[in-house]
Amino acid sequence: MEGANQTEGSEFLLLGMSESPKQQKILFWMFLCMYLVTVVGNVLIILAISSDSRLRTPMYFFLANLSFTDLFFVTNTIPKMLVNLQSQNKAISYAGCLTQLYFLVSLVALDNLILAVMAYDRYVAICCPLHYTTAMSPKLSILLLSLCWVLSVLYGLIHTFLMTTVTFCGSRKIHYIFCEMYVLLRLACSDTQINHTVLIATGCFIFLIPFGFMIISYVLIVRAILRIPSVSKKYKAFSTCASHLGVVSLFYGTLCMVYLKPLHTYSVKDSVATVMYAVVTPMMNPFIYSLRNKDMHGALGRLLDKHFQRLT
Repeated sequence: MEGANQTEGSEFLLLGMSESPKQQKILFWMFLCMYLVTVVGNVLIILAISSDSRLRTPMYFFLANLSFTDLFFVTNTIPKMLVNLQSQNKAISYAGCLTQLYFLVSLVALDNLILAVMAYDRYVAICCPLHYTTAMSPKLSILLLSLCWVLSVLYGLIHTFLMTTVTFCGSRKIHYIFCEMYVLLRLACSDTQINHTVLIATGCFIFLIPFGFMIISYVLIVRAILRIPSVSKKYKAFSTCASHLGVVSLFYGTLCMVYLKPLHTYSVKDSVATVMYAVVTPMMNPFIYSLRNKDMHGALGRLLDKHFQRLT
């Protein structure tokens, strides 16, 4: 009980990627620019999709929710990190750390589940185009998205609750840009076996099963595309899922850089890999989805034209 009280009344120190004042100034402006680009990019995606009737399809419905998740994700971590870079006080309260952890865990899981649903949407669109309207009805789209939210919220609650049972009685220095689960478990001085067991079990369900589902979906998609006789139609079919495939590769690639390694090997160097999935991925997603997408180009153009017309 004494250890628990000590934990609840404690603070953690988010030391970030560097303790050098010069490097902190550079990092501050770099992350501020990345945050602003991420916010503007994802807000534009959401506004373009919500304001254009041509984009009222399941694919863009899920894309708008993915952008909202990314926007929420970076807002959960980067503002606090920017404050720490400009302040001598790098402390974050125990409650604040757990809150940050909850949203971090939940939103990463939500990102992953939405990407899996988007893979299913692409599978139906390419492999069963005649049944797409009925197979991906608005009701089913809302149901799938609701399921993603419920599972991610439960996933976050489970791990946040288990973290409240952990006692921290030693060093509370976190060499990361936010309260990351593996780093917190390394700081624990109580038994964390239950945390690790539940983390592996739920991780397999939330991440590995959807990832396997995405692989199967894309195997079937590639097979369907190769059967198309026309080269131009093959290119058109592939271009409809190329953006999603790029985002999936970036998401899982950066995530694997951080988590596919033993807990005891975590070091300050892993902060760079953490930045990749926590900051770079949400920033790049709007560019990937709008770079070669003519529908998004048109929607963004019309959105900006309306905005400029109102100003003139």
